[in-house]
Amino acid sequence: MYRRRRLAAGGALLLVIALVLGGLALAGAFKGGSQQASSTQPSTADPAASRTPSATASATPSATPSPTAAATPTCNQNLVTVTASTDKAAYGPGENPMLTLKVTNGGTVPCEVNIGTSQMEFLVTSGSDRIFSSKDCQASSEDLEKVIAPGASETANFPWGRNRSADGCKPVSAAPGGGGAYYIFTAKLGSRASPKAVFQLN
Repeated sequence: MYRRRRLAAGGALLLVIALVLGGLALAGAFKGGSQQASSTQPSTADPAASRTPSATASATPSATPSPTAAATPTCNQNLVTVTASTDKAAYGPGENPMLTLKVTNGGTVPCEVNIGTSQMEFLVTSGSDRIFSSKDCQASSEDLEKVIAPGASETANFPWGRNRSADGCKPVSAAPGGGGAYYIFTAKLGSRASPKAVFQLN
């Protein structure tokens, strides 16, 4: 009887020990599962950290308007020099003089001069006798504005056929004489006239 009680007590003790050990193992299993779940669970990103930064709007400065280039002034007529010249001092029979008009800017800044046929005149005289003018039979009268630098010049050439002309391009039969006669060429541009250029016709 005593032995049976001892066996029953021993069995109960073993059952208690078994239950205790089983409880610890089960608790350890849940603990490990909890750690694994937490390690695989995605972390919630901070919304502020994932937000794409917006570009800061900056006012674009407006382009500075470039200053308008000042218009080139018209040359002061008092600073414009007109000269007359011929390609030779004397011409033999059958040789036609080349008359040259040169306009020079005597100022200190570039300026604009009208050197069109509306302003030019190639005038040949002999004493008081008006021999020839390029304006008498001019086909057209045109303006030609030209910018001339300080000290620079523009030239125009006119081949004279040793003929007479009259105002309005009236026909003139008489021809200027040769034989060593002297003639004067005057170049004109607007209100400006050149000094006289003397040449001889043989």
